[in-house]
Amino acid sequence: MADGEKPLREIADAFRDLAATVASQTLDIEVAPFSHACSLVSPLFGCLGMAFKFAELDYVAKVNNLIDASKSIVTLQALLDRDIEQNSVRKAGSHSRNLLKVKRGLDMVRVLFEQILASEDK
Repeated sequence: MADGEKPLREIADAFRDLAATVASQTLDIEVAPFSHACSLVSPLFGCLGMAFKFAELDYVAKVNNLIDASKSIVTLQALLDRDIEQNSVRKAGSHSRNLLKVKRGLDMVRVLFEQILASEDK
């Protein structure tokens, strides 16, 4: 993280860049920028307290797997295609399952923070 950078701003910028890629409909999402954006979310789990420690550890492990995968697999589509070809989509530890777990982790953090914001509005 850059000196003086605000973590939420950095997360927003990283996901805004990914959203622009998705909106372009001409480029595939690359594993490296996706996994980097996801890695920026990990500290938010710490804000959720000790009850979410296991979720944080699991999330970080899955993101690290995707970061490692980005060294040999360029796009998320290629990652999924590779697991489909190897018939490993449903196998524990496969990149596609790790991608699913990361997505679920992102969804959980999003919903929890939406609920926090909604409760503050009341």
